[in-house]
Amino acid sequence: MLFTVVELERESINFNVELPPAAIDFGGEAEQLGLLAAEGRAEVLHEHRGPKEIVEDIRLKGSFNGTFEVPCARCVEPVEQRLAGDFDLVFRPAGVDATGAEHAISTPETEIGYYENGGIALEDVLREQVLLSLPARTLCQLDCKGLCPRCGLNRNETACSCDVGPSDPRWSALADLSSRIKL
Repeated sequence: MLFTVVELERESINFNVELPPAAIDFGGEAEQLGLLAAEGRAEVLHEHRGPKEIVEDIRLKGSFNGTFEVPCARCVEPVEQRLAGDFDLVFRPAGVDATGAEHAISTPETEIGYYENGGIALEDVLREQVLLSLPARTLCQLDCKGLCPRCGLNRNETACSCDVGPSDPRWSALADLSSRIKL
């Protein structure tokens, strides 16, 4: 769903969509299971920068929710995650802030995105919001044993016969550190 400045100049657009799996490519970060629901409102904001310069910003305010599969950080098995979030975003035409010289930006300016070709696609916004809402690290279980670094077997499913091998002698000074620490 594309929101263009021309459309939004006429009237704000309320949206309520359900996107099927594979409608948005989340890369290897997540795989969508079931429908991704999103609802909200798109509108144009006129930013006056003097008597003759008006910048047309697009504001998207809404929410999303859906179920995704993300890989476990240790064993790479898929883990189901329910994600939901709210967003209130402002997008400015690309290049409108370009001055040619470097300058420091203020905190409010870090919250502004940019659009090209007169509009913004809701799918692009949802991709970003879903990826930002993913936990930094997902585990299939708290005591996940992960993959064997030598043979690659999932240690949660089978014990491998790889020998541990000699430890690096540089770590020997720290080997009994935990027994010396008094808590």
